[in-house]
Amino acid sequence: MFVKERAKRMAEFAEIKVVSPVPWFPLQSFLRLVFPDYRLMPAAMEIVDGIEVYYPRFLSFPSVGRRFDGFFMRLFSQRFIQKLNKTYDINAIDSHFSYPDGFAATQIASNLRIPSTITLRGTEKKHLESPKLRNKVQQAWNSATKLVTVSTSLKELAVANGAQANKITVIGNGIDTEKFFAQDKAQAKSKQGINASTKVLITVGGLVPRKGFHRVLEILPAVLQNYPDLVYLIVGGATAEGNNEPDLRRQVIDLGLINNVKFMGPKPSNELTDYLSAADLFVLPTANEGWANVFLESLSCATPVVATDVGGNSEVICNDHIGFIVPFGDSEALKKATLTALEKTWDKNMLVQYASDNHWNNRVSALKQVFDNALEHFSLERASLEGKD
Repeated sequence: MFVKERAKRMAEFAEIKVVSPVPWFPLQSFLRLVFPDYRLMPAAMEIVDGIEVYYPRFLSFPSVGRRFDGFFMRLFSQRFIQKLNKTYDINAIDSHFSYPDGFAATQIASNLRIPSTITLRGTEKKHLESPKLRNKVQQAWNSATKLVTVSTSLKELAVANGAQANKITVIGNGIDTEKFFAQDKAQAKSKQGINASTKVLITVGGLVPRKGFHRVLEILPAVLQNYPDLVYLIVGGATAEGNNEPDLRRQVIDLGLINNVKFMGPKPSNELTDYLSAADLFVLPTANEGWANVFLESLSCATPVVATDVGGNSEVICNDHIGFIVPFGDSEALKKATLTALEKTWDKNMLVQYASDNHWNNRVSALKQVFDNALEHFSLERASLEGKD
């Protein structure tokens, strides 16, 4: 959603065409007999918010074959983008995530002799730890004209692993305060069938171990001693990263939390305001994040945040007036922060104002400058090389 929102905002300054390669292999339809939602194929093209979005297929084998995704994404997407270039005369390629997208995009841009940018969003740490992917990530960074990181911690990670610091600009994700806004808590709770006096926790995200839903469930029995009627809303579903909903449901049963936990399923972004406004506290004890946009979405709905000190979390939740940061893996600290946050009287206007200060409008001008610099830098570099020839 944050990539989509950024493209939509940047479309005010440039003509944007989105190419979103889709993984495919010849026998994957048979896998859907066992896993019905596995790699559902979108249409070849659709128009989203007035922007043309293309979905070329690229060869990608499950599990072991994923280390070749960068190569096949480039191979299968290059001809398609070359055809687009003949029609639209592309000025630059902007990609998100260093691998496989950034790896493929920078190579295609190099072949077209145009500048390229990569936005690092948090998957880089895992890829750098893989001997088979580390060099590909570094190659993508070296090939890109400019890099954007959504947090300072990501910039530091990139520089520590070979990226050129002078290439990097830190620009966090933005928030659409017209879409995410505070509703009356009592009314928002009533919509979910919850009493106005009942305390509500919420976590929104893909149902995967990394997001830490299970860590919230672990502390709930202790939290319920103070708030026996508390309700925990789990909003999210399966993602390409996995689905641990069955494990979470078993954990709920084992801990005797059936009356306190509600699995709401995945929700479109335009419905999240209802759930975030109904909550008294957003909790995300995640193992890794670049810049969790859902924090700003929660704050914009006047709901404070408790999160773990990983990635860029402490850069978003940067003071105790909007939430608390706890060490990752420290369940006692998570429990104490949760109880303290539930007891605290928060300044809702301050929460909403902080989110508003991070509106997309305040991000787009910085992004436009990065692209302008990339075009200028590439033109100067190209002229210099031609002069030497």
